[in-house]
Amino acid sequence: MNLQKIVLAGGCFWGVERYFQTLKGVVDTEVGYANSRMENPSYEAVCTGFTDAAEAVEITFNPEIISLKTILDHYMKIIDPYSLNKQGNDVGTQYRTGIYYTSEKELPVIKEVLQKEVEKTGKKLRIEVLPLANFYKAEEYHQDYLKKNPYGYCHIPIPPDEV
Repeated sequence: MNLQKIVLAGGCFWGVERYFQTLKGVVDTEVGYANSRMENPSYEAVCTGFTDAAEAVEITFNPEIISLKTILDHYMKIIDPYSLNKQGNDVGTQYRTGIYYTSEKELPVIKEVLQKEVEKTGKKLRIEVLPLANFYKAEEYHQDYLKKNPYGYCHIPIPPDEV
């Protein structure tokens, strides 16, 4: 199986992870901290804003079942792409939106999806698009948080079992 990965930041990583876990073709998710200037930061360090890390989800998917474009189309449905450093009630640089790619080959698809959004509204997007410099797995209690705590806080409507 030829799997691909993309890292997406969309505010609190709990809801972003839970949403993508429901999509057919997504084979694994892991929450963590993307593009940190501190090696292996803790949640507490990330919350200070000094690490420059974004709460993010590493999504592993089977491109024969779900395309990167489809994943990004879903991403655009669950974030506010015009909000800077804020999603839902969560405020801070760690809650910014971002698409972190691992291959230059992904850029045309990313740009296509973002351009489509700009054309709909004419507004400036606040989504950071950068190569993935690093991704550090978050603490275990954050992994699958909304599966373990189905009534936990989430700024994204909890999805049905199948989207």
